[in-house]
Amino acid sequence: MNSHPLSELARYDREAIARYYWRRPWQILGRSLEVSFMLLRLVLGVVFDGWFDRTEKNIKKRAVQAREALTNLGPTFIKVGQALSTRPDLIRQDYLDELIALQDRLPAFPNKIAFQILEEDLDLTPGDMFAEISPEPIAAASLAQVYRARLYSGEEVALKVQRPNLIPTLTLDLFLIRLGAGLLSPYLPLNLGHDLQLVVDEFGAKLFEEIDYENEGRNAEQFAENFRDTPRVKVPSIYWRYTSRRILTLEWIQGYKLTEIERLQSVGIDPNEIVEIGVTSGLQQLFEFGFFHADPHPGNLFATAEGRMAYIDFGMMDQLDEKTKETLVDALVHLVNKDYSRLAEEFVRLGFLAEGTDIQPIVPALEDVLGDMLGKKVGDFNIKTVTDRFSELMFDYPFRVPAKFALIIRSVVTQEGLALSIDPNFKIVDIGYPYIAQRLLTGESPQLRRRLLDVLFKDGKFQWDRLENLLQIAQIDDSFDLLPTARLGLQYLLSEEGTFLREQLLLALTEDDRLQTEPVQRLWDLVKSDITTDRIWDEAVSTIVDFSAKRATSLAASWLPDAAISAFSGNGIR
Repeated sequence: MNSHPLSELARYDREAIARYYWRRPWQILGRSLEVSFMLLRLVLGVVFDGWFDRTEKNIKKRAVQAREALTNLGPTFIKVGQALSTRPDLIRQDYLDELIALQDRLPAFPNKIAFQILEEDLDLTPGDMFAEISPEPIAAASLAQVYRARLYSGEEVALKVQRPNLIPTLTLDLFLIRLGAGLLSPYLPLNLGHDLQLVVDEFGAKLFEEIDYENEGRNAEQFAENFRDTPRVKVPSIYWRYTSRRILTLEWIQGYKLTEIERLQSVGIDPNEIVEIGVTSGLQQLFEFGFFHADPHPGNLFATAEGRMAYIDFGMMDQLDEKTKETLVDALVHLVNKDYSRLAEEFVRLGFLAEGTDIQPIVPALEDVLGDMLGKKVGDFNIKTVTDRFSELMFDYPFRVPAKFALIIRSVVTQEGLALSIDPNFKIVDIGYPYIAQRLLTGESPQLRRRLLDVLFKDGKFQWDRLENLLQIAQIDDSFDLLPTARLGLQYLLSEEGTFLREQLLLALTEDDRLQTEPVQRLWDLVKSDITTDRIWDEAVSTIVDFSAKRATSLAASWLPDAAISAFSGNGIR
């Protein structure tokens, strides 16, 4: 089954794929006719709707036809539809809603073929590997099917086997889609046609990563390492002896679907706690680790009997670099400050707006879409509402969604939708705001401290109300401990880096030539219930000792001759 020349492609290579298919025009023609026939009914329907002024009346019907056509065209187009469901810059909202419901289920392929793939890749039969294996697949998706099995050593495992001849199918479809994108882009509106072939290439690269199960195994292990200190998150172990590019064997997760609320409750699992774990771990992935699960749908998340959140299926992952993570935090800071002009600048840095875009007309639009987020309607805010309103902006302003952020949007919206299915009253701000506030208040890095100062100061003046808001938001989470945060703040104030903040606090305390006791009293009323005399004394002593030790080390370094420092260093003293 590995005879096809493109089967050995380890990663997406548009040039190799193009060379192969341009030499085989009959394959191009055959699949083109098949795809064209499936899509022609939809296209003609949309055109006729426009001619006879029935577009609004039939829009839902056409969206359903689009979903059904993509499903019938097979794995590549199912994945295309799923990818488009996160692209409000490319697809109008009516179609987005239907594409989100696109199912990734296909009939299973025969066991004989699956077991032949096992022998080709691992040189083992099912009997060599397993004491038991399910007689039929327990799940069959567009790219693979899954069996439940038990190793001779007793561990229960999930065996994932890739569909046969998958790469030839994917490569031909990707070639045709890229060809179509190049032909159509000059005739499409700017936001639809911009870099359309590049979008296809990014999609192809991600799709090839998803079908490399050795890559998925490495992703799972990196994800597990990131959450090694978070016992509430469970990641299955990988059995590398029984894994290849087309075969993945991993620990079986015995869990419960998150959407089965009554069943969760019957076994003593609190659905709201599971929601909190999911949202918090999602925020950690984006803002701490920069390595995130881009496909957290209900089939990939489970609650275990111990009340843990179990992640599976690590084929669709992505990585954020430090600069992007910092820019994301900056954007959140500007959002908190309602500084929409600087927020627009961050959109340029993140790639949502092209370099050189005139942002002045965009600022009022951002304020209109996001203005209620931190105002009176904060309780009504959800990510889906914002993305829906942004999708309307996409066609009026030159926004585009970089591929990386399409995955982030997909991840966040999916998690929020799952949380809402568990708790209809769920508000992502109830968990997201405390997390962001705590990150700013407890951040030990210079970058996070600088962002905290951006929040606390406006036009050079200290904003007491913003500090109060941050503390109130952080305290929503019962696990938030104020004193370690205060200790970090005191250490920062005493350091050279804190000189500016010390000066500004003195100015704020003596503003208008009088001692400002009211804001201090409000802060004290806010935190006094979390503070005891013993804890204040312990933290104060600890802070002074730490500060004194660091200060002494700094002074010693400045007084000791270089030769003495070198001597100490040579003896292993640091």
